[in-house]
Amino acid sequence: MNLSRKCTKTGCREAAVATLTYAYSDRAAVLGPLATYAEPHTYDLCAEHAHRLTAPVGWEVVRLATEYPDPEPTPDDLLALADAVREAGRPRRAPQAAPPGPLAGEVARRGHLRVLRGSAEA
Repeated sequence: MNLSRKCTKTGCREAAVATLTYAYSDRAAVLGPLATYAEPHTYDLCAEHAHRLTAPVGWEVVRLATEYPDPEPTPDDLLALADAVREAGRPRRAPQAAPPGPLAGEVARRGHLRVLRGSAEA
């Protein structure tokens, strides 16, 4: 299941299973299966909020689906999970040692940054 898509209703933490889009010209609220990608001006809803959806007075609700199954994991989800596990299992690099002594004109050093003495030419 795509863990990043949650119901957009305030305070709801359930997984999204449907997408709501408003067709203003037709005065309709269109509710269908969960869209592949989150788009601007659409709303992802959980099963409970999708079933309880009502439209404003004078509008109609167009339901493209009546059942909202939980979304199956996509290849992208599985690849992202595999990449995260692979990254977590990699050994960490030890920080590289600083050169033994300061370079000519070097006043201070912090990590890879150096403060160099400037020339006083006018």
